[in-house]
Amino acid sequence: MEHLFSMSNFWRICDGVATLLIVSLVSIVVSIFGGLIFGRAMIAKNVAIRIICKVILETVRIIPLIVWLFIVYYGISSAFDIHISGITSGIIVFSIWGIAEMGDLVRASINNVPKHSRESALALGFNSFQIETLIIIPQAIRMLIPSSINLFGRIIKTTSLLTLISVVELLKVGQQLIELFGKYDAIVSLCVYGIIFIIYFCLCYPFSYLGDYLEKKFHN
Repeated sequence: MEHLFSMSNFWRICDGVATLLIVSLVSIVVSIFGGLIFGRAMIAKNVAIRIICKVILETVRIIPLIVWLFIVYYGISSAFDIHISGITSGIIVFSIWGIAEMGDLVRASINNVPKHSRESALALGFNSFQIETLIIIPQAIRMLIPSSINLFGRIIKTTSLLTLISVVELLKVGQQLIELFGKYDAIVSLCVYGIIFIIYFCLCYPFSYLGDYLEKKFHN
Protein backbone atom coordinates (compact mmCIF):
# COMPACT_ATOMS: atom_id res chain seq x y z
CA MET A 1 0.00 0.00 0.00
CA GLU A 2 2.83 2.39 0.82
CA HIS A 3 4.18 2.02 -2.74
CA LEU A 4 0.94 3.51 -4.09
CA PHE A 5 1.70 6.91 -2.56
CA SER A 6 5.20 7.26 -3.98
CA MET A 7 6.29 10.44 -5.77
CA SER A 8 6.51 8.61 -9.11
CA ASN A 9 2.82 7.68 -8.88
CA PHE A 10 1.99 11.23 -7.83
CA TRP A 11 3.59 12.53 -11.02
CA ARG A 12 1.81 9.90 -13.07
CA ILE A 13 -1.49 11.20 -11.71
CA CYS A 14 -0.41 14.77 -12.46
CA ASP A 15 0.37 13.76 -16.05
CA GLY A 16 -3.10 12.20 -16.32
CA VAL A 17 -4.72 15.39 -15.02
CA ALA A 18 -2.62 17.47 -17.44
CA THR A 19 -3.80 15.35 -20.39
CA LEU A 20 -7.38 15.71 -19.23
CA LEU A 21 -7.04 19.47 -18.94
CA ILE A 22 -5.33 19.88 -22.32
CA VAL A 23 -8.14 18.08 -24.13
CA SER A 24 -10.79 19.91 -22.09
CA LEU A 25 -9.38 23.42 -22.42
CA VAL A 26 -8.69 23.19 -26.15
CA SER A 27 -12.19 21.76 -26.70
CA ILE A 28 -13.75 24.51 -24.57
CA VAL A 29 -11.96 27.30 -26.47
CA VAL A 30 -12.98 25.82 -29.84
CA SER A 31 -16.54 25.33 -28.54
CA ILE A 32 -16.86 28.97 -27.51
CA PHE A 33 -15.88 30.45 -30.87
CA GLY A 34 -17.41 27.71 -33.01
CA GLY A 35 -20.59 27.68 -30.93
CA LEU A 36 -21.13 31.42 -31.34
CA ILE A 37 -20.95 31.06 -35.12
CA PHE A 38 -23.04 27.87 -35.18
CA GLY A 39 -25.68 29.33 -32.88
CA ARG A 40 -26.04 32.43 -35.04
CA ALA A 41 -26.37 30.23 -38.12
CA MET A 42 -29.18 28.28 -36.42
CA ILE A 43 -31.39 31.38 -36.46
CA ALA A 44 -30.35 32.59 -39.92
CA LYS A 45 -33.08 33.82 -42.26
CA ASN A 46 -32.04 31.24 -44.84
CA VAL A 47 -34.21 28.14 -44.30
CA ALA A 48 -31.65 25.77 -45.85
CA ILE A 49 -28.95 26.91 -43.39
CA ARG A 50 -31.30 26.41 -40.45
CA ILE A 51 -32.22 22.90 -41.63
CA ILE A 52 -28.57 21.94 -42.10
CA CYS A 53 -27.73 23.23 -38.61
CA LYS A 54 -30.66 21.32 -37.11
CA VAL A 55 -29.55 18.09 -38.79
CA ILE A 56 -25.98 18.57 -37.52
CA LEU A 57 -27.18 19.27 -33.98
CA GLU A 58 -29.47 16.24 -33.83
CA THR A 59 -26.82 13.97 -35.38
CA VAL A 60 -24.24 15.01 -32.79
CA ARG A 61 -26.73 14.59 -29.95
CA ILE A 62 -28.26 11.28 -31.01
CA ILE A 63 -25.02 9.36 -31.58
CA PRO A 64 -23.19 8.62 -28.29
CA LEU A 65 -19.85 10.36 -27.81
CA ILE A 66 -18.03 7.07 -27.44
CA VAL A 67 -19.24 6.10 -30.93
CA TRP A 68 -17.88 9.39 -32.30
CA LEU A 69 -14.56 8.68 -30.60
CA PHE A 70 -14.40 5.24 -32.21
CA ILE A 71 -15.37 6.68 -35.61
CA VAL A 72 -12.59 9.28 -35.50
CA TYR A 73 -9.90 7.21 -33.77
CA TYR A 74 -10.47 3.87 -35.51
CA GLY A 75 -12.78 4.51 -38.48
CA ILE A 76 -11.27 7.61 -40.09
CA SER A 77 -7.72 6.45 -39.35
CA SER A 78 -8.34 3.14 -41.12
CA ALA A 79 -10.44 4.52 -43.98
CA PHE A 80 -7.96 7.22 -44.97
CA ASP A 81 -4.80 5.45 -43.79
CA ILE A 82 -3.77 8.31 -41.51
CA HIS A 83 -2.71 8.32 -37.89
CA ILE A 84 -4.88 10.32 -35.53
CA SER A 85 -3.69 10.18 -31.93
CA GLY A 86 -6.10 9.56 -29.09
CA ILE A 87 -5.64 13.09 -27.75
CA THR A 88 -6.31 14.61 -31.19
CA SER A 89 -9.36 12.38 -31.61
CA GLY A 90 -10.64 13.52 -28.24
CA ILE A 91 -10.16 17.18 -29.08
CA ILE A 92 -11.96 16.74 -32.43
CA VAL A 93 -14.93 14.90 -30.92
CA PHE A 94 -15.35 17.06 -27.82
CA SER A 95 -14.96 20.22 -29.89
CA ILE A 96 -17.69 19.10 -32.31
CA TRP A 97 -19.93 18.14 -29.41
CA GLY A 98 -19.16 21.39 -27.60
CA ILE A 99 -19.84 23.50 -30.71
CA ALA A 100 -23.21 21.79 -31.20
CA GLU A 101 -24.25 22.21 -27.56
CA MET A 102 -22.87 25.76 -27.32
CA GLY A 103 -24.61 26.67 -30.55
CA ASP A 104 -27.94 25.52 -29.21
CA LEU A 105 -27.39 27.56 -26.06
CA VAL A 106 -26.57 30.62 -28.18
CA ARG A 107 -29.71 30.07 -30.26
CA ALA A 108 -31.89 29.77 -27.17
CA SER A 109 -30.33 32.84 -25.55
CA ILE A 110 -30.90 35.03 -28.61
CA ASN A 111 -34.46 33.78 -29.04
CA ASN A 112 -35.19 34.47 -25.37
CA VAL A 113 -34.33 38.15 -25.68
CA PRO A 114 -37.70 39.94 -25.25
CA LYS A 115 -39.23 41.10 -28.53
CA HIS A 116 -39.99 44.51 -27.09
CA SER A 117 -36.22 45.15 -26.84
CA ARG A 118 -35.92 45.00 -30.62
CA GLU A 119 -39.15 46.93 -31.11
CA SER A 120 -38.06 49.67 -28.73
CA ALA A 121 -34.70 49.96 -30.49
CA LEU A 122 -36.43 50.25 -33.88
CA ALA A 123 -38.67 52.96 -32.49
CA LEU A 124 -35.58 54.87 -31.34
CA GLY A 125 -34.10 54.73 -34.83
CA PHE A 126 -31.48 52.02 -34.36
CA ASN A 127 -30.45 50.13 -37.49
CA SER A 128 -30.19 46.33 -37.68
CA PHE A 129 -26.46 46.25 -36.90
CA GLN A 130 -26.86 48.49 -33.85
CA ILE A 131 -29.79 46.43 -32.58
CA GLU A 132 -27.78 43.22 -32.95
CA THR A 133 -24.56 44.47 -31.33
CA LEU A 134 -25.91 46.90 -28.71
CA ILE A 135 -29.24 45.34 -27.72
CA ILE A 136 -29.57 41.66 -28.63
CA ILE A 137 -26.03 40.31 -28.07
CA PRO A 138 -25.45 41.88 -24.60
CA GLN A 139 -28.75 40.49 -23.32
CA ALA A 140 -28.13 37.09 -24.92
CA ILE A 141 -24.63 36.84 -23.39
CA ARG A 142 -26.08 37.58 -19.95
CA MET A 143 -28.39 34.58 -20.32
CA LEU A 144 -25.74 32.44 -22.03
CA ILE A 145 -22.96 32.64 -19.44
CA PRO A 146 -24.46 30.40 -16.68
CA SER A 147 -25.48 27.57 -19.03
CA SER A 148 -22.20 27.71 -20.97
CA ILE A 149 -20.19 27.43 -17.74
CA ASN A 150 -22.14 24.29 -16.85
CA LEU A 151 -21.33 22.94 -20.33
CA PHE A 152 -17.61 23.44 -19.67
CA GLY A 153 -17.91 21.29 -16.55
CA ARG A 154 -19.67 18.60 -18.57
CA ILE A 155 -16.84 18.60 -21.11
CA ILE A 156 -14.28 18.04 -18.35
CA LYS A 157 -16.28 15.13 -16.90
CA THR A 158 -16.86 13.50 -20.27
CA THR A 159 -13.13 13.34 -21.04
CA SER A 160 -13.11 10.19 -18.89
CA LEU A 161 -14.28 8.41 -22.08
CA LEU A 162 -10.79 8.90 -23.51
CA THR A 163 -9.60 5.90 -21.55
CA LEU A 164 -11.61 3.73 -23.99
CA ILE A 165 -9.31 4.76 -26.85
CA SER A 166 -6.18 4.19 -24.75
CA VAL A 167 -5.45 7.81 -23.87
CA VAL A 168 -3.50 7.90 -20.62
CA GLU A 169 -5.61 10.49 -18.81
CA LEU A 170 -6.62 10.48 -15.15
CA LEU A 171 -8.93 7.46 -15.21
CA LYS A 172 -6.50 5.40 -17.27
CA VAL A 173 -3.68 6.19 -14.83
CA GLY A 174 -5.96 5.02 -12.02
CA GLN A 175 -6.62 1.74 -13.81
CA GLN A 176 -2.90 1.23 -14.36
CA LEU A 177 -2.18 1.80 -10.66
CA ILE A 178 -4.88 -0.67 -9.67
CA GLU A 179 -3.47 -3.29 -12.05
CA LEU A 180 0.01 -2.69 -10.64
CA PHE A 181 -0.74 -2.57 -6.92
CA GLY A 182 -4.27 -3.96 -6.54
CA LYS A 183 -3.20 -7.59 -6.59
CA TYR A 184 -1.26 -7.01 -3.39
CA ASP A 185 -3.88 -5.03 -1.49
CA ALA A 186 -7.66 -5.15 -1.99
CA ILE A 187 -8.18 -1.62 -0.65
CA VAL A 188 -6.06 -0.11 -3.44
CA SER A 189 -9.06 0.14 -5.80
CA LEU A 190 -11.04 2.11 -3.22
CA CYS A 191 -8.12 4.46 -2.57
CA VAL A 192 -7.37 5.06 -6.25
CA TYR A 193 -10.97 5.69 -7.28
CA GLY A 194 -11.42 7.82 -4.19
CA ILE A 195 -8.52 10.02 -5.31
CA ILE A 196 -9.99 10.20 -8.82
CA PHE A 197 -13.37 11.17 -7.34
CA ILE A 198 -11.79 13.99 -5.34
CA ILE A 199 -9.84 15.30 -8.33
CA TYR A 200 -12.89 15.32 -10.61
CA PHE A 201 -14.94 16.97 -7.87
CA CYS A 202 -12.33 19.71 -7.43
CA LEU A 203 -12.18 20.27 -11.20
CA CYS A 204 -15.92 20.26 -11.91
CA TYR A 205 -17.61 21.64 -8.80
CA PRO A 206 -16.38 25.24 -9.34
CA PHE A 207 -18.09 25.25 -12.75
CA SER A 208 -21.31 23.88 -11.28
CA TYR A 209 -21.26 26.33 -8.38
CA LEU A 210 -20.39 29.33 -10.55
CA GLY A 211 -23.04 28.44 -13.13
CA ASP A 212 -25.76 28.12 -10.49
CA TYR A 213 -24.63 31.32 -8.76
CA LEU A 214 -24.66 33.37 -11.96
CA GLU A 215 -28.00 31.95 -13.03
CA LYS A 216 -29.59 33.01 -9.74
CA LYS A 217 -27.88 36.40 -9.86
CA PHE A 218 -28.91 37.19 -13.43
CA HIS A 219 -32.49 36.06 -12.89
CA ASN A 220 -32.96 38.26 -9.83
